[in-house]
Amino acid sequence: MDTARQEPSALLAKAATAAGYAPSILNTQPWRWRVHGDVLELYADPSRQMQAVDPDGRLLVISCGAALHHAALALAAEGVTIDVELVAEGDLLARISVKGHREVTGQAMRAVQDMRLRHTDRRPVFGPADPDAVAAVRQAGTTPGVDVHLLRPEQVSELGVAAAHADRTEILDPQQRAELAYWVGGERPDQSGVPLDVVPPEPSGGPVPGRDYVRAGTLDVSSGNDAYATYLMLFGPGDEPADWLRAGQALSSAWLKATELGLSVLPFSSVVEVAPVRERLAATVLSGLGHPYLVLRLGALDPEHRLPPHTPRLPADQIVELG
Repeated sequence: MDTARQEPSALLAKAATAAGYAPSILNTQPWRWRVHGDVLELYADPSRQMQAVDPDGRLLVISCGAALHHAALALAAEGVTIDVELVAEGDLLARISVKGHREVTGQAMRAVQDMRLRHTDRRPVFGPADPDAVAAVRQAGTTPGVDVHLLRPEQVSELGVAAAHADRTEILDPQQRAELAYWVGGERPDQSGVPLDVVPPEPSGGPVPGRDYVRAGTLDVSSGNDAYATYLMLFGPGDEPADWLRAGQALSSAWLKATELGLSVLPFSSVVEVAPVRERLAATVLSGLGHPYLVLRLGALDPEHRLPPHTPRLPADQIVELG
Protein backbone atom coordinates (compact mmCIF):
# COMPACT_ATOMS: atom_id res chain seq x y z
CA MET A 1 0.00 0.00 0.00
CA ASP A 2 1.23 3.53 -0.83
CA THR A 3 1.40 5.13 2.62
CA ALA A 4 2.08 8.54 1.07
CA ARG A 5 -1.57 8.57 -0.02
CA GLN A 6 -2.91 7.76 3.43
CA GLU A 7 -3.93 10.47 5.86
CA PRO A 8 -1.56 10.79 8.83
CA SER A 9 -4.47 10.24 11.19
CA ALA A 10 -5.24 6.87 9.59
CA LEU A 11 -1.61 5.77 9.86
CA LEU A 12 -1.44 6.87 13.49
CA ALA A 13 -4.66 5.08 14.40
CA LYS A 14 -3.34 1.93 12.75
CA ALA A 15 -0.08 2.20 14.71
CA ALA A 16 -1.95 2.74 18.00
CA THR A 17 -3.97 -0.39 17.31
CA ALA A 18 -0.81 -2.39 16.60
CA ALA A 19 0.69 -1.07 19.85
CA GLY A 20 -1.98 -3.06 21.66
CA TYR A 21 0.26 -6.12 21.20
CA ALA A 22 2.74 -4.66 23.71
CA PRO A 23 3.40 -6.43 27.02
CA SER A 24 1.84 -4.99 30.17
CA ILE A 25 1.70 -5.90 33.84
CA LEU A 26 -0.74 -8.84 34.08
CA ASN A 27 -2.07 -7.84 30.65
CA THR A 28 -3.87 -4.81 32.09
CA GLN A 29 -3.18 -2.84 28.86
CA PRO A 30 -3.22 0.45 30.79
CA TRP A 31 -2.96 2.84 27.83
CA ARG A 32 -5.15 5.15 25.78
CA TRP A 33 -4.35 6.86 22.49
CA ARG A 34 -5.70 10.07 20.95
CA VAL A 35 -5.18 10.96 17.31
CA HIS A 36 -5.12 14.68 16.41
CA GLY A 37 -4.29 15.11 12.73
CA ASP A 38 -0.61 14.24 12.41
CA VAL A 39 -0.06 13.81 16.19
CA LEU A 40 -0.66 10.70 18.30
CA GLU A 41 -0.85 11.16 22.07
CA LEU A 42 -0.28 8.37 24.58
CA TYR A 43 -2.12 8.52 27.91
CA ALA A 44 -2.05 6.29 30.96
CA ASP A 45 -5.41 4.77 31.82
CA PRO A 46 -5.75 4.99 35.64
CA SER A 47 -8.78 2.70 35.57
CA ARG A 48 -6.40 -0.14 34.61
CA GLN A 49 -3.76 0.61 37.19
CA MET A 50 -3.18 -2.07 39.82
CA GLN A 51 -3.67 0.21 42.79
CA ALA A 52 -2.49 -2.25 45.46
CA VAL A 53 0.34 -3.97 43.58
CA ASP A 54 1.54 -0.89 41.65
CA PRO A 55 0.45 2.14 43.74
CA ASP A 56 2.94 4.62 42.23
CA GLY A 57 2.16 3.53 38.66
CA ARG A 58 5.70 2.37 37.97
CA LEU A 59 4.69 -0.79 36.07
CA LEU A 60 1.79 1.04 34.44
CA VAL A 61 4.17 3.58 32.89
CA ILE A 62 6.71 0.90 31.90
CA SER A 63 3.86 -0.93 30.15
CA CYS A 64 2.90 2.27 28.33
CA GLY A 65 6.54 2.79 27.32
CA ALA A 66 6.50 -0.64 25.67
CA ALA A 67 3.34 0.34 23.79
CA LEU A 68 5.00 3.59 22.70
CA HIS A 69 7.91 1.64 21.22
CA HIS A 70 5.50 -0.74 19.48
CA ALA A 71 3.65 2.20 17.91
CA ALA A 72 6.91 3.70 16.64
CA LEU A 73 7.88 0.37 15.07
CA ALA A 74 4.47 0.05 13.42
CA LEU A 75 4.92 3.49 11.84
CA ALA A 76 8.41 2.57 10.64
CA ALA A 77 6.86 -0.43 8.89
CA GLU A 78 4.51 1.99 7.12
CA GLY A 79 7.44 4.06 5.90
CA VAL A 80 6.66 6.99 8.22
CA THR A 81 9.30 9.15 9.88
CA ILE A 82 8.36 10.51 13.29
CA ASP A 83 9.42 12.55 16.29
CA VAL A 84 8.76 11.07 19.74
CA GLU A 85 8.38 13.45 22.69
CA LEU A 86 8.31 12.07 26.22
CA VAL A 87 5.96 14.28 28.28
CA ALA A 88 5.18 12.30 31.46
CA GLU A 89 2.91 14.96 32.95
CA GLY A 90 -0.16 13.55 34.64
CA ASP A 91 -1.87 10.99 32.42
CA LEU A 92 -0.29 12.39 29.23
CA LEU A 93 2.89 10.39 28.70
CA ALA A 94 4.12 10.98 25.16
CA ARG A 95 3.45 12.43 21.71
CA ILE A 96 4.33 10.99 18.33
CA SER A 97 4.38 13.46 15.42
CA VAL A 98 4.48 12.48 11.74
CA LYS A 99 7.31 14.21 9.90
CA GLY A 100 7.55 12.50 6.54
CA HIS A 101 8.05 9.24 4.68
CA ARG A 102 10.91 6.88 3.94
CA GLU A 103 11.58 3.53 2.35
CA VAL A 104 10.34 0.56 4.37
CA THR A 105 13.15 -1.79 5.40
CA GLY A 106 13.00 -5.52 5.88
CA GLN A 107 14.04 -4.99 9.50
CA ALA A 108 11.01 -2.78 10.12
CA MET A 109 8.66 -5.36 8.64
CA ARG A 110 10.26 -8.12 10.72
CA ALA A 111 9.81 -6.07 13.89
CA VAL A 112 6.07 -5.80 13.29
CA GLN A 113 5.86 -9.55 12.70
CA ASP A 114 7.70 -10.13 15.98
CA MET A 115 5.23 -7.84 17.77
CA ARG A 116 2.46 -10.29 16.88
CA LEU A 117 4.56 -13.36 17.76
CA ARG A 118 5.84 -12.02 21.10
CA HIS A 119 4.41 -13.67 24.21
CA THR A 120 5.17 -14.35 27.86
CA ASP A 121 6.40 -17.87 28.60
CA ARG A 122 5.74 -18.83 32.23
CA ARG A 123 6.99 -22.41 31.79
CA PRO A 124 10.47 -23.42 33.00
CA VAL A 125 13.07 -22.89 30.29
CA PHE A 126 14.05 -25.95 28.26
CA GLY A 127 17.76 -25.16 28.20
CA PRO A 128 20.30 -22.34 28.33
CA ALA A 129 20.02 -19.39 25.98
CA ASP A 130 22.77 -19.04 23.40
CA PRO A 131 25.33 -16.52 24.75
CA ASP A 132 25.41 -14.64 21.44
CA ALA A 133 21.62 -14.32 21.56
CA VAL A 134 21.78 -13.02 25.13
CA ALA A 135 24.37 -10.46 24.06
CA ALA A 136 22.10 -9.34 21.21
CA VAL A 137 19.16 -8.94 23.60
CA ARG A 138 21.31 -6.89 25.97
CA GLN A 139 22.42 -4.68 23.12
CA ALA A 140 18.84 -4.17 21.96
CA GLY A 141 17.73 -3.18 25.46
CA THR A 142 20.63 -0.80 26.04
CA THR A 143 19.05 2.48 25.03
CA PRO A 144 19.43 6.12 26.15
CA GLY A 145 18.84 6.15 29.91
CA VAL A 146 18.63 2.36 30.26
CA ASP A 147 21.34 -0.28 30.71
CA VAL A 148 20.98 -4.06 30.85
CA HIS A 149 22.90 -6.03 33.47
CA LEU A 150 23.62 -9.75 33.08
CA LEU A 151 23.31 -11.30 36.55
CA ARG A 152 26.20 -13.42 37.78
CA PRO A 153 25.44 -16.73 39.57
CA GLU A 154 25.70 -15.22 43.04
CA GLN A 155 23.43 -12.38 41.96
CA VAL A 156 20.87 -14.89 40.66
CA SER A 157 20.80 -16.33 44.19
CA GLU A 158 20.19 -12.83 45.55
CA LEU A 159 17.40 -12.37 43.01
CA GLY A 160 15.84 -15.66 44.12
CA VAL A 161 15.71 -14.49 47.73
CA ALA A 162 14.25 -11.18 46.60
CA ALA A 163 11.58 -12.83 44.45
CA ALA A 164 10.51 -15.14 47.27
CA HIS A 165 10.30 -12.21 49.69
CA ALA A 166 8.32 -10.07 47.25
CA ASP A 167 5.90 -12.87 46.45
CA ARG A 168 5.32 -13.65 50.10
CA THR A 169 4.74 -9.97 50.88
CA GLU A 170 2.11 -9.58 48.16
CA ILE A 171 0.32 -12.87 48.83
CA LEU A 172 -0.02 -12.11 52.54
CA ASP A 173 -1.49 -8.67 51.87
CA PRO A 174 -5.28 -9.07 51.42
CA GLN A 175 -5.64 -6.17 48.98
CA GLN A 176 -2.76 -7.26 46.77
CA ARG A 177 -3.92 -10.86 46.82
CA ALA A 178 -7.44 -9.82 45.81
CA GLU A 179 -6.07 -7.64 43.01
CA LEU A 180 -3.97 -10.52 41.63
CA ALA A 181 -7.02 -12.79 41.78
CA TYR A 182 -9.06 -10.21 39.85
CA TRP A 183 -6.61 -9.99 36.94
CA VAL A 184 -5.82 -13.72 36.71
CA GLY A 185 -8.41 -16.19 35.43
CA GLY A 186 -12.13 -15.57 35.27
CA GLU A 187 -14.14 -14.16 32.40
CA ARG A 188 -13.60 -10.47 31.63
CA PRO A 189 -15.60 -9.14 28.68
CA ASP A 190 -13.03 -6.40 28.07
CA GLN A 191 -10.37 -8.84 26.76
CA SER A 192 -7.69 -8.11 29.34
CA GLY A 193 -6.00 -9.95 32.20
CA VAL A 194 -4.19 -13.29 32.27
CA PRO A 195 -6.22 -16.41 31.32
CA LEU A 196 -5.55 -19.60 33.22
CA ASP A 197 -4.33 -21.38 30.08
CA VAL A 198 -1.11 -19.33 30.13
CA VAL A 199 -0.45 -19.91 33.87
CA PRO A 200 1.25 -23.08 35.23
CA PRO A 201 -0.66 -25.21 37.77
CA GLU A 202 1.80 -24.11 40.46
CA PRO A 203 4.69 -21.63 40.75
CA SER A 204 7.90 -22.85 39.17
CA GLY A 205 10.88 -23.71 41.35
CA GLY A 206 14.51 -23.20 40.51
CA PRO A 207 16.93 -20.55 41.71
CA VAL A 208 14.35 -17.77 41.19
CA PRO A 209 10.84 -18.94 42.13
CA GLY A 210 7.98 -18.09 39.81
CA ARG A 211 5.15 -15.83 40.87
CA ASP A 212 2.19 -17.17 42.81
CA TYR A 213 -0.77 -16.12 40.67
CA VAL A 214 -3.25 -17.03 43.43
CA ARG A 215 -5.24 -19.20 41.01
CA ALA A 216 -3.97 -22.52 39.67
CA GLY A 217 -3.47 -22.40 35.92
CA THR A 218 -3.87 -25.07 33.26
CA LEU A 219 -0.76 -24.44 31.14
CA ASP A 220 0.99 -27.68 30.16
CA VAL A 221 4.47 -27.55 31.66
CA SER A 222 7.30 -29.60 30.17
CA SER A 223 10.30 -30.99 32.00
CA GLY A 224 12.27 -27.76 31.81
CA ASN A 225 14.58 -26.46 34.47
CA ASP A 226 15.13 -22.82 35.40
CA ALA A 227 18.63 -23.71 36.57
CA TYR A 228 19.47 -23.13 32.89
CA ALA A 229 17.91 -19.65 32.84
CA THR A 230 19.72 -16.37 32.23
CA TYR A 231 18.55 -13.26 34.07
CA LEU A 232 18.87 -9.68 32.83
CA MET A 233 18.06 -6.56 34.84
CA LEU A 234 16.99 -3.36 33.12
CA PHE A 235 18.15 -0.36 35.16
CA GLY A 236 18.99 3.31 34.89
CA PRO A 237 20.06 6.40 36.82
CA GLY A 238 16.59 7.93 37.18
CA ASP A 239 13.45 6.83 38.96
CA GLU A 240 10.73 9.15 37.66
CA PRO A 241 7.87 8.58 35.16
CA ALA A 242 9.99 9.67 32.18
CA ASP A 243 12.62 7.12 33.23
CA TRP A 244 9.96 4.41 33.48
CA LEU A 245 8.77 5.31 29.98
CA ARG A 246 12.29 4.85 28.65
CA ALA A 247 12.51 1.56 30.52
CA GLY A 248 9.34 0.39 28.76
CA GLN A 249 10.79 1.31 25.37
CA ALA A 250 13.95 -0.62 26.20
CA LEU A 251 11.88 -3.57 27.42
CA SER A 252 10.04 -3.70 24.10
CA SER A 253 13.27 -3.52 22.11
CA ALA A 254 14.94 -6.29 24.13
CA TRP A 255 11.87 -8.55 24.11
CA LEU A 256 11.35 -8.24 20.37
CA LYS A 257 14.99 -9.12 19.75
CA ALA A 258 14.56 -12.19 21.98
CA THR A 259 11.46 -13.11 20.00
CA GLU A 260 13.36 -12.75 16.73
CA LEU A 261 16.07 -15.07 18.09
CA GLY A 262 13.60 -17.69 19.35
CA LEU A 263 14.18 -17.29 23.08
CA SER A 264 11.77 -17.91 25.94
CA VAL A 265 11.04 -14.67 27.84
CA LEU A 266 9.46 -14.14 31.25
CA PRO A 267 9.46 -10.75 33.02
CA PHE A 268 9.82 -10.63 36.80
CA SER A 269 8.02 -7.54 38.07
CA SER A 270 7.28 -8.48 41.69
CA VAL A 271 10.87 -7.67 42.67
CA VAL A 272 10.34 -4.03 41.66
CA GLU A 273 6.76 -3.80 42.93
CA VAL A 274 7.78 -4.20 46.59
CA ALA A 275 9.79 -1.10 47.55
CA PRO A 276 12.15 -2.67 50.15
CA VAL A 277 12.96 -5.51 47.75
CA ARG A 278 13.60 -3.08 44.90
CA GLU A 279 15.87 -0.97 47.09
CA ARG A 280 17.81 -4.04 48.23
CA LEU A 281 18.42 -5.13 44.63
CA ALA A 282 19.64 -1.62 43.80
CA ALA A 283 22.14 -1.87 46.64
CA THR A 284 23.27 -5.46 46.08
CA VAL A 285 22.94 -6.48 42.44
CA LEU A 286 23.51 -2.97 41.06
CA SER A 287 25.91 -1.83 43.81
CA GLY A 288 24.04 1.46 44.03
CA LEU A 289 24.74 2.34 40.38
CA GLY A 290 21.10 2.73 39.38
CA HIS A 291 17.46 1.87 39.90
CA PRO A 292 16.11 -1.53 38.79
CA TYR A 293 13.19 -1.29 36.37
CA LEU A 294 12.46 -4.93 35.54
CA VAL A 295 14.08 -8.38 35.35
CA LEU A 296 13.87 -10.67 32.32
CA ARG A 297 14.38 -14.42 32.41
CA LEU A 298 15.74 -15.85 29.16
CA GLY A 299 16.18 -19.43 28.03
CA ALA A 300 15.74 -21.91 25.23
CA LEU A 301 12.27 -22.95 24.08
CA ASP A 302 11.10 -26.58 24.20
CA PRO A 303 10.95 -27.69 20.54
CA GLU A 304 8.56 -30.54 21.38
CA HIS A 305 5.82 -28.39 22.96
CA ARG A 306 3.62 -25.73 21.44
CA LEU A 307 4.09 -22.17 22.60
CA PRO A 308 1.62 -20.91 25.20
CA PRO A 309 -1.40 -19.15 23.67
CA HIS A 310 -1.46 -15.38 23.35
CA THR A 311 -3.32 -13.35 25.95
CA PRO A 312 -6.41 -11.43 24.77
CA ARG A 313 -6.26 -7.84 23.55
CA LEU A 314 -8.63 -4.92 23.92
CA PRO A 315 -10.49 -3.90 20.73
CA ALA A 316 -9.21 -0.77 19.03
CA ASP A 317 -12.32 1.29 19.77
CA GLN A 318 -11.59 0.97 23.50
CA ILE A 319 -8.03 2.26 23.33
CA VAL A 320 -7.88 4.62 20.31
CA GLU A 321 -9.79 7.90 20.13
CA LEU A 322 -9.95 9.95 16.95
CA GLY A 323 -9.84 13.69 17.63
